[in-house]
Amino acid sequence: MARSLSASRLRPSRTPQVGSTAHVRVPASTANLGPGFDSIGMALDVWDDARAEVTDGGLVVDARGNGAGEVPLDGSHLVVRSMGAAWEALDVAPPAGLELRYTGAVPHSRGMGSSATAIVAGVALATALAGHDLDDAATLAFVNDVASSIEGHPDNASASVYGSVTVSWADVLEGPDAPRDWQTAVLRPHPDVVPVVIVPAQRLSTATARAALPESVPLAVAARNSGRAALLAHAITTEPSLLMPATLDALHQEQRRSAYPDSMALVDALRDAGVPAVISGAGPTVLALASRFALSAVHDVAGGGEVLELSVPTRGITPMSR
Repeated sequence: MARSLSASRLRPSRTPQVGSTAHVRVPASTANLGPGFDSIGMALDVWDDARAEVTDGGLVVDARGNGAGEVPLDGSHLVVRSMGAAWEALDVAPPAGLELRYTGAVPHSRGMGSSATAIVAGVALATALAGHDLDDAATLAFVNDVASSIEGHPDNASASVYGSVTVSWADVLEGPDAPRDWQTAVLRPHPDVVPVVIVPAQRLSTATARAALPESVPLAVAARNSGRAALLAHAITTEPSLLMPATLDALHQEQRRSAYPDSMALVDALRDAGVPAVISGAGPTVLALASRFALSAVHDVAGGGEVLELSVPTRGITPMSR
């Protein structure tokens, strides 16, 4: 990854020193929230924990929790690769050795942003080891920019970086291959909005889900969807009674119905019961944006599957004391 614009806004980095450590917690996320495809995300109160220590040689990866026994334990581990991308963007030489301990709580391939959570954790660890303060706004902007660039879209990554509800966009420089400068606005959700996720047992990769999408849509469809996305930003922060119309999507859910038919049937049933419901990210998890008075309806309709009533953390990346 080339040095990013956001890196130029930081003070000079330092080379990670043997014995230095960094420790962060990073929340899960849900993306799209209906019409906010690839742009709107929301943090969820499920946290991965990552700790890194610089050593004098070799790479040791200790993976625990979700993903243990499945993810690679070498340099191809997503967190390790993301740390390397961050050091490259900072123009810092990677250390000779590294010990990484990663404890995953976010379910994999369920539409709760597990990849983005890992990417954000890796970029945050590397940035902290290069001497930058994760409580600093410019540092968070750099982490957000690099993590979104690795992920290819900012919705999940930005929510994991900042917490709350995020709306993100890119300032694209000249040329199709030019770097993007990812930017994010943070919105505070209305206190009556309770995110409930219904997590099925089956998995669905993001790549498989995205392959079902068309490359283009008619102008009328795009216009209709942009209106709903604008309404969503208002409804989720100020007027949750409008969440039913605000969560109607025209770009991706119906187009992927065949990839997660049971999930779409549950979305339909919840909406028929008056509960704003959408596919969480690429699926197959279903997200209900319930009021505190509609939680029983969610449980009644959901039936099987793991039902989690969550909160929206107002902070994303959280540095842990040593």
